[in-house]
Amino acid sequence: MTTLTKESLAELSAHHAVPCLSLYQRTHRRHPDNREDPIRFRNLMKEMQASLIRSYPEDQTQGFLEPFDAIAHDREFWNHTLDGIAVLAAPGFLRIFHLPRPVPDLAVVADSFHLKPLWQFLQSMDRYQVLALSLDTIHLFEGDRDVLEEVELATEVPKTMAEALGVQLTEPHLTVASYGGAGARANAMYHGHGGRPRQVDIDAERFFRAVDRAVLEHHSRPAGLPLILAALPEHHHRFRRASHNPFLMNEGITIDPNAVSTDALRDL
Repeated sequence: MTTLTKESLAELSAHHAVPCLSLYQRTHRRHPDNREDPIRFRNLMKEMQASLIRSYPEDQTQGFLEPFDAIAHDREFWNHTLDGIAVLAAPGFLRIFHLPRPVPDLAVVADSFHLKPLWQFLQSMDRYQVLALSLDTIHLFEGDRDVLEEVELATEVPKTMAEALGVQLTEPHLTVASYGGAGARANAMYHGHGGRPRQVDIDAERFFRAVDRAVLEHHSRPAGLPLILAALPEHHHRFRRASHNPFLMNEGITIDPNAVSTDALRDL
């Protein structure tokens, strides 16, 4: 495996042996999600083979594909993937990148390597999104080491538990009293009248699932940026258990996001 850097991309840009074979594929970290990854890899190999046959004799084509064939049959390789792979090969040359972010499946045969997905990935590494999550509301931020700005949520993203669950929200349930201070987003105090803590937990899990699905579809996938969760410890555990967002980072910010300003959140 090669570490993705500007230097490694410069090496790939300067490579001149042909043909240059570039394969990108989304992969999965865990079973059973990763079970289909080798099959999809072989299907991408077939696409490259079809392209090669148009320009090279069949015996040469098989030689060009040997590095990919070895990967396809390497069980250890498929047991230790992240969220994406890039495999770039040419005669006498092979580079493999394991990526902590999904990439679209793609197979390209050309006189130079197809590097656009890797350049885009490298350029976005300094940018990230922060999901500030509590039981009553969510906020999404995007920025870098210098600036963090709130993102306007897509209309399909539920902003509150009531908005997410609608008529399915437990009744009798909660009333809300808002309070806040300078430099912090408004907080909310929930006063339970139903005495049903188990049902409240279920509501929270359903809210987090709805937020996870909507943020993934309308923000994480379009932006392709790492997502950092800012929440109380108990909400970290519950949200991560419900989440299917491959952009969600393992490292998060353990804090009440309603109690800090945007500037303070950036500095954490």
